[in-house]
Amino acid sequence: MDLLTGKLYYGNTVKQWLIAAGIIICTVLLAKLLYWVFGNVVKKITAKTKTRIDDILVDMLEEPVVFSVIIIGVWYGLATLNMSNAVHRWIATGYYFLIIFAIAWSVTRVLDALVEEYLVPLVEKTEGDLDDQLLPIVRKGVKITVWAIAVIVALNNAGYDVGALLAGLGIGGLAFALAAQDSVANLFGGFTIFVDKPFTIRDRVVLDGYDGTVEEIGIRSTRLRTLAGRLVTIPNSKIANNVVENISSEPARKVILGLGLTYDMDDRKIQQALSLLEKIAGETAGVDKSKITTAFTGFGDFSLNIQLIYWIEKGADIFGVQTALNLKVLNEFAKEGLEMAFPTQEIHTKAI
Repeated sequence: MDLLTGKLYYGNTVKQWLIAAGIIICTVLLAKLLYWVFGNVVKKITAKTKTRIDDILVDMLEEPVVFSVIIIGVWYGLATLNMSNAVHRWIATGYYFLIIFAIAWSVTRVLDALVEEYLVPLVEKTEGDLDDQLLPIVRKGVKITVWAIAVIVALNNAGYDVGALLAGLGIGGLAFALAAQDSVANLFGGFTIFVDKPFTIRDRVVLDGYDGTVEEIGIRSTRLRTLAGRLVTIPNSKIANNVVENISSEPARKVILGLGLTYDMDDRKIQQALSLLEKIAGETAGVDKSKITTAFTGFGDFSLNIQLIYWIEKGADIFGVQTALNLKVLNEFAKEGLEMAFPTQEIHTKAI
C-alpha cells in the first residue's frame, strides 16, 4: 500500500498514475463500444427511415465523435495528475487544438457527403458544363474555408494574438508572393480557362503534347486521361501559355484517301474510278454527303494518282466509317477491274 501512496514519481504517486491510466484505458474502451454501437445499432435504425440525411450524419460523424471521446478521456485523465502550470497549459492547448480539429473534420465530412448525395446528381442532370467545372472548385473552397477558420479559432483559444498574426502576414506578403508565384500563375491560369473556355470536362484535347479526355479542371491544375488510360496532371499556367487543340470541337473529321492506278488505265477508266469513289462515299453511313470531292491529282513514278476527300460527321465512329469505306473501295475496284498500282521498275537494255 505504501508503494501506491508513498513514493512520488514525477510529482505523483503510483496510485495517481494508475488512476490516470485507468481513465484513459476506460475512455478508449468506451470509444470502441461507441464505435460498435454506431455500426451495429444506430446505422440499422437510420437505415429504416425514409430520408438519407440521418444515414449521412451517422456515417460521417461516427469517427470524429469517437475521436473526440478519446481526446476528452485523455485530457481528463491527465488533468488528475499533479503537474506544473506550464505543463497543464500545454496539455490544455493541445486539447483545444484537437477538439477544434475534430469539429472541422466533422463539418467538412458532413458537407462533402451532402454535396455528393444531393448536389452532384443535380449537376450531372444539367445540360451545361459550367456547373461540372465549378463544383470541384466550390467543394475544395469550402474545405479550405472551414479549415482556415478552424486554425484561426484554435490559435485564438491557444492565446495567440490572431489580429497581430494576420497583420504580420501582410508584412511578409511580398516574400510569400515571390515564393508562391508558380501557384499564383496556376491560379490565374485556371481563371483564364474558365473565362475563355478553350475546353470543358469530357472534351478530347491535346495539351502540352498529351492527347486525352479532360476529367477535372481544378484551381491549380487540369487532369487529363490519355488514350493509353494514364492520368496526367498539367499545371494551369502551362495550359494558359501554350497552344490548346480541342479535338471534340471539330464539326467533322476530314479524311483524304489517296489511291494509285496502274498506267494501263485510259481516261474512261480514270473517270469510272472517280465516279465509283464518289458513289461509295455517298452510300457509306457517317459520311457527310454534301462534302465529297474526287480528283485526278497527277502522274506518279509508277501510278496514276486519284484522290477522295470526304468528311466524317460529328459523333460517328471515325475508325468504323473509314474501315467500311475502304473495304467497299477494295471490293468495288476489284469487281470493275480497276487495278491499283504498286512500286514497279522496268529496265530496258540495248544491245551494242
